Amino acid sequence: MFDYMKEGIIKKLVGANMDIDLSTNESDISWKQDKCPWNEVDKNNNHKCAIKNISICQYFCGIEYLDNVLCCYPNENPNKDNE
Repeated sequence: MFDYMKEGIIKKLVGANMDIDLSTNESDISWKQDKCPWNEVDKNNNHKCAIKNISICQYFCGIEYLDNVLCCYPNENPNKDNE
């Protein structure tokens, strides 16, 4: 498999400051959006993946192209040791 990062085609950039959530009301967006599994269990919309300038969810494992959130809820985050 071709390694785009190793070849310098794709770069990993650190320090992104993003707002990411899966808690937008369906009536406010025109695309399909899965529900946050933690919010589903808690029956609320309090949990966010990342809040700009504030925090990153303990279960947030990253973003996969194009806009898929990687989430490990309810398991421990396997990326935690790679910070």
